[in-house]
Formats: sequence, C-alpha cells, structure tokens
Amino acid sequence: MLRSYIRMLLFSLALLVGVQVPGFMLDYEQRVDAHRLESEQSLGGFRRTADQYFEGSLERLLAHYQASEDPVFRSDADSLGILMRRNALFNEEWQALQGPWYEKAWRILVRPNPELRDETLAQYRYQVVLTPAAIAWGVGLGLALAVIMETLALWLSILLYPRRPARRIS
Repeated sequence: MLRSYIRMLLFSLALLVGVQVPGFMLDYEQRVDAHRLESEQSLGGFRRTADQYFEGSLERLLAHYQASEDPVFRSDADSLGILMRRNALFNEEWQALQGPWYEKAWRILVRPNPELRDETLAQYRYQVVLTPAAIAWGVGLGLALAVIMETLALWLSILLYPRRPARRIS
C-alpha cells in the first residue's frame, strides 16, 4: 500500500512539474525575443551610419572606428563590437527557437543562453495553466517518471532478492 502512495506522489509531482514546461518555454522565448528586439534597436543609429557610408556593413563601420586615431571613435568601436556580438547571440538563440516544439524544448533544456535562462528562472511565476500542451507535458512527464521508478524498483528487487531455483521434492 505504501508503495502505491509513493507511486501516486511521484506521478503527481512529475505532473505538476510537467505542466510548468510550456509556460517556462514561452517565458524564455519571449525574453529572447525582447532582448533581440532591444539589441536591434540599440544598433539602429550605427546601422544608419553604416548604410550612409559603408553600404550597410556594420563590420566595415567597426573596422573604421577601430582604425581611427581618435580615442572617442576607438571607444565607440568597443561599444559597437559588444552590441554586434550581443545582437548576433540573441539572433542565433531566436533562430534556434523557431523550430518545432521538441527542438525548442531540447534547446532550452540542453543549450540555453545562461544569462537568459537565469533571468527567466528569476522572474518565472509557477502556475497551473491547463492548456493542451501543459496537460500533455504533465501527463507525459508523470508517466515517464512512473515507468522509470517502477523499472528501477524492479531491478533493485531483482538485485537484492534474486530468485533461487525451486527444490524438487522426490
């Protein structure tokens, strides 16, 4: 009986964790997009200058700033380089999240941007939103954990209590 309660408890906990997955994924995606749009806006003035003097090439504008004798331009080159790297980083992350749900989930689980992941975790509000995706994640995670725990318990019982061949009575 205790084993049944433990099994139900584990399933319930996995279900509650599972229904959080779609909400966390959505928050992470929105954070990536917000940072991406902000970085695009930050580069706006530099893009206009690059369009006017360097045929739209930010790299050539950066090289021009870096080659300048003026310390103000060299300082701006450092700032522009940082903005360009952050913009590329956010664009790459945003592109990676444009695939199907399982690719998004894998990306967020295995290779998230640490800064964005930490921001999302810090601001995330746990809630139970019963959308079809949340229900599917919850039930799927609950079943997966239940099967894993049952399999581990079975293996453990086989290791601890091996069956002995029955004796023949003659």
